[in-house]
Amino acid sequence: MKKTSINLLILFAVLCIFGCNQKENQSKTYSKSMENIQVSDYGVTSKGDSIKKYTLTNKNGMKVEVINFGGIITSLTAPDKNGKYEDVVLGFTRPEDYFGGNPYYFGALIGRYGNRIANAKFTLEGKAFSIDKNDGPNSLHGGKEGFHTKFWNIEPVKDAKFPTLKLTYTSADGEEGFPGKLTTTVLYTLTDDNALEISYEAETDKPTIVNLTQHSYFNLSGNFTKEITDHELQINGDKFLPVNETLIPTGEQKVVNGTPFDFTVSKPIGKDINADDDQLKKGKGYDHNWILNGNGLRSIAKVYHPESGRVMEVLTDEPGVQFYSGNFLDGKYETKTGGKNGIRTGFCLETQHFPDSPNQPSFPSTELKPGQKYQSKTIYKFSVKK
Repeated sequence: MKKTSINLLILFAVLCIFGCNQKENQSKTYSKSMENIQVSDYGVTSKGDSIKKYTLTNKNGMKVEVINFGGIITSLTAPDKNGKYEDVVLGFTRPEDYFGGNPYYFGALIGRYGNRIANAKFTLEGKAFSIDKNDGPNSLHGGKEGFHTKFWNIEPVKDAKFPTLKLTYTSADGEEGFPGKLTTTVLYTLTDDNALEISYEAETDKPTIVNLTQHSYFNLSGNFTKEITDHELQINGDKFLPVNETLIPTGEQKVVNGTPFDFTVSKPIGKDINADDDQLKKGKGYDHNWILNGNGLRSIAKVYHPESGRVMEVLTDEPGVQFYSGNFLDGKYETKTGGKNGIRTGFCLETQHFPDSPNQPSFPSTELKPGQKYQSKTIYKFSVKK
């Protein structure tokens, strides 16, 4: 055999060995991601349904806990400037408080329609629909029995690079008054750079409206009795949506410059929250939608807690974000760190389309038709500033 042929055979053998090793290493990586998902019993509802808890852990020791009731994130840890991991999301201490309706929507997946729809009515393709009224005259977060109260099927994703959960739920035609059978899939992924990625997909068999979001309340101090007014917030949005007395957008798109709603430069949440401003009075603080700058997946907000050094960056491909400063937390429940969840002890950054879009043609459409696929992605990424 010629020397050239021998060399080619040796080269081929080396490449085969290298390829096999690559596949083996990849397999180990995927296997490792599955090892970093633990399943445990969480509680039993009043109807006797067993609830499971899924714990995702990344290579740094960060953990996210999710239950199959409401797709709720019950715990999420993040490091402080000293490397200490602490839970930074509000939640109940007793499972039954989640099962009893979750009045604050702590940690829940929200659908079919995140935020408010005026008078719980909308018209789609010439047909009028009435949906559940659960917020005065309006519908809020999909109605009383929205996605936050549903049992989601959860499966760990075997071939994922990082620990990932696949959550699915099928909403029947007419559920809470919404048209069409809607099949929703949500992925929770915990990456090794301390980011929680949330990917949404939905398909329908009839024209309908969809606006999905995640409703975790954050307090980066790790102490849920402390107000979040010392957190410094920046929002990449030059306009916001003023609201009426029932917190429905008026249709105006107002420039934030010169108002308490200007977070284009980072400032403490509490700096202007008690200003003599009609919009702040209506919301009892911040409970408004910001119109975000740019398109596609981009950084839209950053929150910094000076004492702990924790930083949370929010990325999304959505056109809006609802910043809610926890104005209606009323101290009725114990926190996970002791004491009560009082007013402004948590904040939400709910990435979404605009409130009441089905009734406001100038807003981005939330209509979904058969054959189309609703897709959205949001990332909450944690780091430290020393």
